[in-house]
Amino acid sequence: MKRGMMTGALLAISLTMTVSGAIAAVDSDAALSLSKSNGCLKCHAVDKDKKGPSYKKIAEKYRGKPDAENTLIKNITTGPKIKFEDGTEDQHKIIDTKEQDKLKNLVDWILTR
Repeated sequence: MKRGMMTGALLAISLTMTVSGAIAAVDSDAALSLSKSNGCLKCHAVDKDKKGPSYKKIAEKYRGKPDAENTLIKNITTGPKIKFEDGTEDQHKIIDTKEQDKLKNLVDWILTR
């Protein structure tokens, strides 16, 4: 194998392992439980829009953006005013935990949809 091809193959393997590791680190059961207990699923669903966008649509919007995690954590902890597709506005619900690991897990779960 030529040196350039080997370097490319090693880079691809490394990237795959990194992405797989990040996804494996998400505790889906805990994220879903936190989402349910905070009423998130009243406005959001994993793969379809409700009053709010689906988690899949949120993940697509923030995919590849370096500030995605921080932006979403800010949205779920500060209760900003949000505008819905129907033109109405409301305060976003604030998640009832201050535990950063739980918040990060929830946001990482949303971003992996």
